[in-house]
Amino acid sequence: MILIIGLGNPGEKYKNTRHNLGFMLIDEILNNTFIRQNLNCNGELYKKQNLLILKPLTYMNNSGESVKKVVDFYKPTRIIVCHDELDIPFAKLRIKQGGSSGGHNGLKSIDAFIGNNYERMRLGIGKPANKEDVINFVLHCFTKQESEQLKDFLTFSKQALEYLIENDIQKTQNLFHK
Repeated sequence: MILIIGLGNPGEKYKNTRHNLGFMLIDEILNNTFIRQNLNCNGELYKKQNLLILKPLTYMNNSGESVKKVVDFYKPTRIIVCHDELDIPFAKLRIKQGGSSGGHNGLKSIDAFIGNNYERMRLGIGKPANKEDVINFVLHCFTKQESEQLKDFLTFSKQALEYLIENDIQKTQNLFHK
């Protein structure tokens, strides 16, 4: 079983912010063939055949709590976390296995509960001009120019995620790291 996790924050206030790019990608993947699961995991959990999709609703900094409940119950053989990434330019993506959280609080939380050996789909949001302004940057909406590119980026990221589900990281990197 494969567990795909999209990171973000619940609620209208955060819906269109950079920090919710993981949720946005999950929303692109979900369709009426997925069935909502009733596992008490503090998140939205969907299943289709051997694929689970989770949107933790614990807020970013506590995502690991929700992930741990799903991992303990379903025992997936593969975990893919989709998240926003400051260290990658906007509308670029990178895929990797394991590694550090890079300061991302959602990943820190997951690492604390299940370790860090999972696949990551890192969705670039770029960096703010002022490094001290990171929290403000990630919790605000995309600029007008970014918003115009967002749909194409999400479509591209969805294709990459669907390919990754069926293939290994190396093949996916070769095709989608451009």
